[in-house]
Amino acid sequence: MMPVTADRPRRETAMGRAKEKPLFAEPTDYEDDFQSWLFEQAELLRQRRFDEVDVPNVIEELESMGREIRHALESFYRLLIAHLLTWQAQPQLRSASWEVTIVRERAHIEQREAQNPALRANAAAIVADVYRKAVKEASIETGLPPSAFPPACPWSLDELRDEDYLPA
Repeated sequence: MMPVTADRPRRETAMGRAKEKPLFAEPTDYEDDFQSWLFEQAELLRQRRFDEVDVPNVIEELESMGREIRHALESFYRLLIAHLLTWQAQPQLRSASWEVTIVRERAHIEQREAQNPALRANAAAIVADVYRKAVKEASIETGLPPSAFPPACPWSLDELRDEDYLPA
């Protein structure tokens, strides 16, 4: 066997890791302390101690994170569209508060889509999915029936994302 040098670090083998004691004497249970569990799992992965990782729950949490990222983007679009519908339907009641919400939700959308190009590519489907709920919210806000609003989102993705666009 070749000697270990700075140029030739010793490689851990599965056999070498098997002899190590577990990193955490009493690993945190996933259901008892979620935050501690997360940090323990991250440390196990960082140290490449894969045999100690709670793989089923790590997989579940990764999938859950993906769903939450999409859910957040859906919420941003839903709220933006509801406020644009309200803005358009009741010009006499427009307020700075409505405009602030529109600006804020666009900023959230821009940030989330910049961090998640796959979601940005799927934005048209997301808008189509949330439009009915946005109409319901605008209907409640305005007191108008849902039939008073267009059957599909009247704005393009470019208009929805344009920080200066407001419907007439």
